[in-house]
Amino acid sequence: MTVTIYHNPECGTSRNTLAMIRQSGVEPIVIDYRKTPPARTRIRDLVAAAGMTLRQAIRQKDTPYAELGLADPSLSDEQLLDAIAAHPILLNRPFVETPLGTLLCRPSELVLDILENPDIGPFTKEDGEVIIDAEGKRVTGSGSA
Repeated sequence: MTVTIYHNPECGTSRNTLAMIRQSGVEPIVIDYRKTPPARTRIRDLVAAAGMTLRQAIRQKDTPYAELGLADPSLSDEQLLDAIAAHPILLNRPFVETPLGTLLCRPSELVLDILENPDIGPFTKEDGEVIIDAEGKRVTGSGSA
């Protein structure tokens, strides 16, 4: 199973997502999208595959979003892509692609919905939030228990 994560190692959500992928038994392709930004067409494909609009995929927190005036609803997708190309940190993270689907994994436990082996055993996020308890039941998250 090929899994690709568009990752920011400084982001706790991204680190937790990567840890869950690895705990599932898969070593993913890890792309630090800040150092190796995806091409415009790749960004479009990722966002579309995740069922999102480009505007929904833009990160506002801790980015130049406000300074660039990106809240302006009249901006086109091309203009938004220009901003992401100039400032890759604007692409929200982590996007994860697997043969079962593509998601923006916010919260990180969404990744379990697109892994072939979502039964990863107990898992606690870096902040102490228990996602899967000792009995293997999901405590939080979007998926089934």
